[in-house]
Amino acid sequence: MKGKETKIFDPADGFAPLTDAMEITDATVAKRGDRWWMYVAGEARGHEGIQLFSASLPAGSPLASQGWTLTPDRNDPARIALLAGHESSKAWDLKGGRHCPAYVRGWDSEREVWVERIYYAGGAVNLWGPYTIGYLEWDGSQWVDQPDPVFLAEEAWEHGSVYEPNVIYADGKWKMWYVAGSNVEDYLVQGFAESADGRTNWSKHKIFIPAEEKVFDFCVIKGRQGYEAVFSKVWLGKTAAPQSTGLWWCESAVPSSDFKDWSPPQQIMNATDCGWHSVPWKPSVQYDEKDPTRMFVFFDGGYMKAGEQRGFPFAFTLGCLELERPRMIVR
Repeated sequence: MKGKETKIFDPADGFAPLTDAMEITDATVAKRGDRWWMYVAGEARGHEGIQLFSASLPAGSPLASQGWTLTPDRNDPARIALLAGHESSKAWDLKGGRHCPAYVRGWDSEREVWVERIYYAGGAVNLWGPYTIGYLEWDGSQWVDQPDPVFLAEEAWEHGSVYEPNVIYADGKWKMWYVAGSNVEDYLVQGFAESADGRTNWSKHKIFIPAEEKVFDFCVIKGRQGYEAVFSKVWLGKTAAPQSTGLWWCESAVPSSDFKDWSPPQQIMNATDCGWHSVPWKPSVQYDEKDPTRMFVFFDGGYMKAGEQRGFPFAFTLGCLELERPRMIVR
Protein backbone atom coordinates (compact mmCIF):
# COMPACT_ATOMS: atom_id res chain seq x y z
CA MET A 1 0.00 0.00 0.00
CA LYS A 2 1.65 3.21 -1.18
CA GLY A 3 1.37 6.66 0.31
CA LYS A 4 3.17 9.98 0.39
CA GLU A 5 6.00 10.27 2.92
CA THR A 6 7.10 13.63 4.30
CA LYS A 7 10.04 14.33 6.59
CA ILE A 8 9.11 16.76 9.38
CA PHE A 9 12.07 16.87 11.76
CA ASP A 10 15.65 15.66 11.23
CA PRO A 11 18.67 16.76 13.31
CA ALA A 12 20.70 16.95 10.08
CA ASP A 13 18.43 19.80 8.94
CA GLY A 14 18.61 21.66 12.24
CA PHE A 15 15.69 23.24 14.09
CA ALA A 16 16.08 26.91 13.21
CA PRO A 17 15.33 29.39 14.66
CA LEU A 18 15.80 27.26 17.78
CA THR A 19 19.45 26.79 18.69
CA ASP A 20 19.30 24.25 21.52
CA ALA A 21 17.04 21.50 20.10
CA MET A 22 19.04 18.37 19.27
CA GLU A 23 16.51 15.69 18.38
CA ILE A 24 12.71 15.50 17.99
CA THR A 25 10.76 12.25 17.80
CA ASP A 26 7.86 10.25 19.34
CA ALA A 27 4.86 12.30 18.19
CA THR A 28 1.32 12.14 19.52
CA VAL A 29 -1.01 14.38 17.49
CA ALA A 30 -4.32 15.86 18.68
CA LYS A 31 -6.63 18.75 17.91
CA ARG A 32 -7.30 21.00 20.90
CA GLY A 33 -9.64 23.90 20.30
CA ASP A 34 -8.97 25.31 16.83
CA ARG A 35 -5.36 24.13 16.60
CA TRP A 36 -3.55 20.90 15.84
CA TRP A 37 -0.87 20.06 18.39
CA MET A 38 1.99 17.61 18.32
CA TYR A 39 3.58 16.50 21.60
CA VAL A 40 7.03 15.01 21.16
CA ALA A 41 10.04 13.65 23.01
CA GLY A 42 13.59 14.78 22.35
CA GLU A 43 16.78 16.31 23.59
CA ALA A 44 17.82 19.91 24.14
CA ARG A 45 21.19 21.27 25.20
CA GLY A 46 21.35 22.25 28.84
CA HIS A 47 18.59 19.87 29.96
CA GLU A 48 19.09 16.54 31.65
CA GLY A 49 17.62 13.43 30.06
CA ILE A 50 14.90 13.06 27.45
CA GLN A 51 12.29 15.81 27.67
CA LEU A 52 8.82 16.45 26.23
CA PHE A 53 8.18 19.40 23.91
CA SER A 54 5.38 20.57 21.62
CA ALA A 55 4.83 21.75 18.07
CA SER A 56 1.73 23.10 16.38
CA LEU A 57 0.15 24.19 13.14
CA PRO A 58 -1.25 27.76 12.84
CA ALA A 59 -4.61 28.25 14.54
CA GLY A 60 -7.45 27.31 12.21
CA SER A 61 -5.21 25.40 9.79
CA PRO A 62 -6.25 21.92 8.64
CA LEU A 63 -4.20 18.90 9.57
CA ALA A 64 -1.08 18.63 7.39
CA SER A 65 2.27 16.90 7.26
CA GLN A 66 4.12 20.18 6.76
CA GLY A 67 4.06 23.54 8.52
CA TRP A 68 4.74 22.38 12.09
CA THR A 69 6.47 24.90 14.36
CA LEU A 70 8.23 23.88 17.56
CA THR A 71 7.12 25.90 20.58
CA PRO A 72 9.84 28.32 21.78
CA ASP A 73 10.51 29.26 25.37
CA ARG A 74 8.38 32.31 26.26
CA ASN A 75 11.43 34.03 27.73
CA ASP A 76 13.90 33.14 24.96
CA PRO A 77 12.61 32.54 21.41
CA ALA A 78 15.90 30.89 20.45
CA ARG A 79 15.35 28.05 22.92
CA ILE A 80 12.77 25.26 22.84
CA ALA A 81 10.10 25.25 25.56
CA LEU A 82 9.86 22.30 27.93
CA LEU A 83 6.34 20.93 28.07
CA ALA A 84 6.56 20.64 31.86
CA GLY A 85 9.12 20.77 34.63
CA HIS A 86 10.13 17.98 37.01
CA GLU A 87 9.27 19.65 40.31
CA SER A 88 7.05 16.74 41.41
CA SER A 89 8.15 13.89 39.13
CA LYS A 90 11.95 13.99 39.13
CA ALA A 91 12.31 10.90 41.31
CA TRP A 92 10.78 8.66 38.64
CA ASP A 93 11.29 10.42 35.29
CA LEU A 94 14.34 12.74 35.31
CA LYS A 95 17.45 10.55 35.06
CA GLY A 96 16.00 8.20 32.46
CA GLY A 97 13.84 10.83 30.82
CA ARG A 98 10.32 11.02 29.46
CA HIS A 99 9.49 8.83 26.47
CA CYS A 100 6.68 7.97 24.02
CA PRO A 101 3.95 10.50 24.93
CA ALA A 102 0.27 9.77 24.22
CA TYR A 103 -2.41 12.47 24.43
CA VAL A 104 -5.91 11.57 25.65
CA ARG A 105 -8.99 13.36 26.94
CA GLY A 106 -11.26 11.46 29.30
CA TRP A 107 -13.52 11.46 32.33
CA ASP A 108 -11.95 11.15 35.77
CA SER A 109 -14.63 9.17 37.61
CA GLU A 110 -13.25 9.87 41.07
CA ARG A 111 -13.02 13.65 40.62
CA GLU A 112 -16.03 13.75 38.25
CA VAL A 113 -14.35 16.03 35.75
CA TRP A 114 -13.13 15.85 32.14
CA VAL A 115 -9.36 16.01 31.99
CA GLU A 116 -6.62 16.16 29.36
CA ARG A 117 -3.52 14.05 29.93
CA ILE A 118 -0.32 13.12 28.18
CA TYR A 119 0.72 9.65 29.30
CA TYR A 120 4.39 8.75 28.92
CA ALA A 121 7.04 6.31 30.11
CA GLY A 122 9.50 7.59 32.70
CA GLY A 123 12.92 6.21 33.53
CA ALA A 124 14.12 6.52 37.12
CA VAL A 125 17.60 5.09 36.56
CA ASN A 126 18.81 5.61 32.99
CA LEU A 127 17.78 6.07 29.36
CA TRP A 128 17.34 2.34 28.73
CA GLY A 129 14.89 1.71 31.58
CA PRO A 130 13.33 0.02 33.39
CA TYR A 131 10.27 2.25 32.89
CA THR A 132 7.01 3.04 34.59
CA ILE A 133 4.07 4.96 33.11
CA GLY A 134 2.61 8.24 34.35
CA TYR A 135 1.20 11.43 32.89
CA LEU A 136 1.14 15.19 32.70
CA GLU A 137 -2.27 16.81 33.26
CA TRP A 138 -3.58 20.10 31.87
CA ASP A 139 -4.69 22.47 34.66
CA GLY A 140 -6.23 25.05 32.34
CA SER A 141 -3.03 26.98 31.68
CA GLN A 142 -0.12 24.51 31.73
CA TRP A 143 0.85 20.84 31.77
CA VAL A 144 1.55 19.68 35.33
CA ASP A 145 3.81 16.77 36.32
CA GLN A 146 2.73 14.20 38.90
CA PRO A 147 4.66 12.94 41.95
CA ASP A 148 4.26 9.25 41.13
CA PRO A 149 3.73 7.01 38.12
CA VAL A 150 0.28 5.45 37.82
CA PHE A 151 1.12 2.19 36.05
CA LEU A 152 3.90 -0.26 36.98
CA ALA A 153 4.94 -3.73 35.86
CA GLU A 154 3.18 -6.39 37.96
CA GLU A 155 3.37 -9.62 35.99
CA ALA A 156 6.39 -11.87 35.46
CA TRP A 157 5.98 -11.64 31.67
CA GLU A 158 6.46 -7.84 31.86
CA HIS A 159 10.13 -8.27 32.93
CA GLY A 160 9.91 -5.31 35.30
CA SER A 161 9.35 -2.58 32.69
CA VAL A 162 6.30 -1.01 30.97
CA TYR A 163 6.45 1.70 28.29
CA GLU A 164 5.10 2.90 24.90
CA PRO A 165 1.61 3.66 26.30
CA ASN A 166 -1.26 4.24 23.88
CA VAL A 167 -4.36 5.31 25.77
CA ILE A 168 -7.95 6.09 24.79
CA TYR A 169 -11.06 6.84 26.82
CA ALA A 170 -13.99 4.67 25.70
CA ASP A 171 -16.99 2.92 27.25
CA GLY A 172 -16.37 4.70 30.56
CA LYS A 173 -12.81 3.35 30.89
CA TRP A 174 -9.25 4.49 30.28
CA LYS A 175 -7.89 1.72 28.04
CA MET A 176 -4.14 1.31 27.69
CA TRP A 177 -2.16 -0.74 25.21
CA TYR A 178 1.53 -0.78 26.13
CA VAL A 179 4.87 -2.52 25.67
CA ALA A 180 6.37 -4.68 28.40
CA GLY A 181 9.92 -5.99 28.40
CA SER A 182 13.13 -4.56 27.02
CA ASN A 183 14.58 -3.47 23.69
CA VAL A 184 18.02 -4.58 24.88
CA GLU A 185 16.69 -8.09 25.57
CA ASP A 186 14.82 -8.11 22.22
CA TYR A 187 11.75 -9.04 24.23
CA LEU A 188 8.65 -6.95 23.51
CA VAL A 189 5.17 -7.97 24.64
CA GLN A 190 2.10 -5.87 23.86
CA GLY A 191 -0.02 -5.64 27.01
CA PHE A 192 -3.44 -4.24 27.90
CA ALA A 193 -5.14 -2.91 31.02
CA GLU A 194 -7.98 -0.49 31.85
CA SER A 195 -9.05 1.77 34.69
CA ALA A 196 -12.09 3.88 35.61
CA ASP A 197 -10.02 6.98 36.41
CA GLY A 198 -6.78 6.33 34.51
CA ARG A 199 -4.81 6.43 37.75
CA THR A 200 -5.82 3.61 40.08
CA ASN A 201 -7.36 0.15 40.18
CA TRP A 202 -6.10 -1.00 36.80
CA SER A 203 -7.47 -4.32 35.63
CA LYS A 204 -5.23 -7.37 35.64
CA HIS A 205 -2.50 -6.85 33.05
CA LYS A 206 -3.03 -9.18 30.11
CA ILE A 207 -1.00 -10.10 27.06
CA PHE A 208 -2.57 -8.53 23.97
CA ILE A 209 0.05 -9.64 21.41
CA PRO A 210 2.87 -12.08 22.30
CA ALA A 211 6.58 -11.31 22.07
CA GLU A 212 7.24 -13.28 18.89
CA GLU A 213 5.16 -10.79 16.87
CA LYS A 214 7.59 -7.92 17.66
CA VAL A 215 4.78 -5.35 18.05
CA PHE A 216 6.14 -2.15 19.55
CA ASP A 217 3.16 0.24 19.47
CA PHE A 218 -0.59 -0.15 19.10
CA CYS A 219 -2.18 3.25 18.49
CA VAL A 220 -5.99 3.12 18.69
CA ILE A 221 -8.41 5.86 17.54
CA LYS A 222 -12.18 6.19 17.35
CA GLY A 223 -13.15 5.91 13.69
CA ARG A 224 -16.34 6.86 11.89
CA GLN A 225 -17.47 3.28 12.32
CA GLY A 226 -15.94 1.51 15.26
CA TYR A 227 -12.23 1.75 16.09
CA GLU A 228 -9.01 1.62 14.12
CA ALA A 229 -5.41 0.97 15.05
CA VAL A 230 -2.04 1.52 13.43
CA PHE A 231 0.80 -0.45 14.98
CA SER A 232 4.46 -1.05 14.33
CA LYS A 233 6.40 -4.27 14.00
CA VAL A 234 10.09 -3.76 14.71
CA TRP A 235 13.22 -5.83 14.24
CA LEU A 236 16.00 -5.67 16.83
CA GLY A 237 18.00 -8.62 15.52
CA LYS A 238 21.36 -8.39 13.75
CA THR A 239 20.02 -9.87 10.52
CA ALA A 240 18.09 -8.01 7.82
CA ALA A 241 14.59 -7.00 8.85
CA PRO A 242 11.88 -9.38 7.59
CA GLN A 243 9.16 -8.14 5.24
CA SER A 244 6.70 -7.96 8.12
CA THR A 245 8.67 -5.11 9.71
CA GLY A 246 6.90 -1.75 9.41
CA LEU A 247 3.50 -0.19 10.04
CA TRP A 248 0.20 -2.07 9.97
CA TRP A 249 -3.50 -1.10 10.09
CA CYS A 250 -6.54 -2.94 11.43
CA GLU A 251 -10.00 -2.16 12.79
CA SER A 252 -12.61 -3.47 15.21
CA ALA A 253 -16.23 -2.70 16.06
CA VAL A 254 -15.18 -2.12 19.68
CA PRO A 255 -11.85 -1.23 21.35
CA SER A 256 -11.30 -4.86 22.23
CA SER A 257 -8.58 -6.17 24.53
CA ASP A 258 -8.53 -9.38 22.47
CA PHE A 259 -6.50 -9.08 19.29
CA LYS A 260 -8.68 -11.76 17.68
CA ASP A 261 -11.52 -9.22 17.56
CA TRP A 262 -9.53 -6.94 15.25
CA SER A 263 -9.58 -7.34 11.46
CA PRO A 264 -6.69 -9.06 9.65
CA PRO A 265 -3.86 -6.48 9.68
CA GLN A 266 -2.76 -4.81 6.44
CA GLN A 267 0.76 -3.49 6.03
CA ILE A 268 0.87 0.23 5.12
CA MET A 269 4.65 0.81 5.31
CA ASN A 270 7.64 -1.51 5.16
CA ALA A 271 11.25 -1.19 6.33
CA THR A 272 12.72 0.15 3.08
CA ASP A 273 15.74 2.38 3.75
CA CYS A 274 14.80 5.87 2.52
CA GLY A 275 17.91 7.59 3.86
CA TRP A 276 16.22 9.56 6.61
CA HIS A 277 14.36 6.52 7.90
CA SER A 278 14.17 2.77 7.50
CA VAL A 279 12.25 0.85 10.16
CA PRO A 280 9.25 3.04 11.18
CA TRP A 281 7.72 2.96 14.66
CA LYS A 282 5.63 5.02 17.17
CA PRO A 283 2.66 5.79 14.87
CA SER A 284 0.11 8.47 15.73
CA VAL A 285 -2.87 8.41 13.38
CA GLN A 286 -5.50 11.04 12.51
CA TYR A 287 -7.85 11.67 9.60
CA ASP A 288 -8.31 14.69 7.37
CA GLU A 289 -11.26 16.67 8.74
CA LYS A 290 -12.81 17.22 5.30
CA ASP A 291 -11.86 13.95 3.61
CA PRO A 292 -12.68 10.93 5.83
CA THR A 293 -10.69 8.61 3.56
CA ARG A 294 -7.38 10.51 3.89
CA MET A 295 -5.22 9.21 6.71
CA PHE A 296 -2.20 10.90 8.31
CA VAL A 297 0.20 8.57 10.14
CA PHE A 298 2.99 10.35 11.98
CA PHE A 299 5.90 8.03 12.72
CA ASP A 300 9.46 7.76 14.03
CA GLY A 301 12.41 6.95 11.82
CA GLY A 302 16.17 6.80 12.15
CA TYR A 303 19.50 6.39 10.44
CA MET A 304 23.17 5.79 11.24
CA LYS A 305 25.20 8.94 11.75
CA ALA A 306 27.96 9.19 9.16
CA GLY A 307 31.44 8.91 10.63
CA GLU A 308 30.23 8.63 14.22
CA GLN A 309 33.10 7.11 16.21
CA ARG A 310 31.99 7.90 19.74
CA GLY A 311 28.66 8.41 21.40
CA PHE A 312 25.26 7.22 20.22
CA PRO A 313 25.50 6.18 16.52
CA PHE A 314 21.83 6.75 15.56
CA ALA A 315 19.90 9.89 14.66
CA PHE A 316 16.13 9.84 15.16
CA THR A 317 13.72 11.55 12.80
CA LEU A 318 10.01 12.27 12.60
CA GLY A 319 7.87 11.94 9.50
CA CYS A 320 4.33 11.56 8.20
CA LEU A 321 2.72 9.04 5.86
CA GLU A 322 -0.39 10.22 3.99
CA LEU A 323 -2.51 7.54 2.38
CA GLU A 324 -6.05 6.48 1.56
CA ARG A 325 -7.85 4.59 4.28
CA PRO A 326 -7.34 0.83 3.88
CA ARG A 327 -10.35 -1.38 3.30
CA MET A 328 -11.14 -4.03 5.86
CA ILE A 329 -10.46 -7.63 4.94
CA VAL A 330 -13.22 -9.92 6.19
CA ARG A 331 -11.95 -12.98 8.03
